[in-house]
Amino acid sequence: MNSFSFSGQIPRVIFGPGSLQYLSREIDLIGAQRALILCTPGQRAGAELVADLIGVRCAGIFDRAVMHVPLDIAGEVRDVALQVNADCVIAIGGGSTTGLGKAIALVSTLPILAIPTTYAGSEMTPIYGITDNGVKKTGRDVRVLPKTVIYDPELTVDLPASLSITSGINAIAHAAECMYAQDANPIMSFFAEEGMRALVRGLPKIVSQLKCLEGRSDCLYGAWLCGVVLGNVGMGLHHKLCHTLGGSFRLPHAETHTIILPHVLAYNRDAAPDAMHRISIILGAPDAAQGMFDFAQSLAAPTALKDIGMQESDLDLCAKIATQDAYPNPRSMGTKEVRALLENAYWGNRP
Repeated sequence: MNSFSFSGQIPRVIFGPGSLQYLSREIDLIGAQRALILCTPGQRAGAELVADLIGVRCAGIFDRAVMHVPLDIAGEVRDVALQVNADCVIAIGGGSTTGLGKAIALVSTLPILAIPTTYAGSEMTPIYGITDNGVKKTGRDVRVLPKTVIYDPELTVDLPASLSITSGINAIAHAAECMYAQDANPIMSFFAEEGMRALVRGLPKIVSQLKCLEGRSDCLYGAWLCGVVLGNVGMGLHHKLCHTLGGSFRLPHAETHTIILPHVLAYNRDAAPDAMHRISIILGAPDAAQGMFDFAQSLAAPTALKDIGMQESDLDLCAKIATQDAYPNPRSMGTKEVRALLENAYWGNRP
């Protein structure tokens, strides 16, 4: 075994059906009294459920979280938190809501309690992202890592199949890039493989039966592990491309990850053969890239950028933005080569 260093950053986790009932206890444990609840407009009902559960501890609901955390929304929610005298924030929803909580934590001492209802994994990372003037800027800061995460599979049973699939494959992307990360280590590789296996096992169950609690538990468990991976090792070309497509071209986050992943695996195929072999075994396919494409297609997931709002005329600019800064990846990121990758992803070609 090769030498490695490892310093894990993992929040406290409460996992299991019905675990939302422990929310008040968890607020007590972080020493908080007034919680500002964050959600997207479409997840207002979930936020109100949380508000009812914590009663007088609710300082208010901010329901304007959106993808990629626009700078103006981040500023607005920080002001609201101050106005209502909140001493913690509760983020219920997916990566957009968690990201908004991180925007508060980045400039304050307010702790975050996260209640994920998708498989994004953001709740397990010290990574934040804020979009300003069409450019998404990301960074790492331990202050934005939630103190506690409550994983309750019962809260995910109404997540539509299409969103469950793309959110799950988004999580798989974290695991896949871990396997060839420059700072990979055996602990995170174990988490990555276990997380990917759980998602590959769970997603077809959800497609077969939307409210399958076993499938939902598998996927939430897998998302937790993949989120830990995302927070503890560096990512490569896949995440750079997805940040560019989302931040600069406003493509939907999970769908973009779903479409791009098989093509990045193909791009890195020869530069990371051991990682590709391990991924192919989990997928039960001879080739990792083709296996991932076929897996997504079998779940009726989107496979082409043109179908989620990308313009062919923007491919050149996207390749230029994505490759203008150095980024760790097994294979060098040449603009011409990345442009070819994007061309295949645009048309939905099988890699």
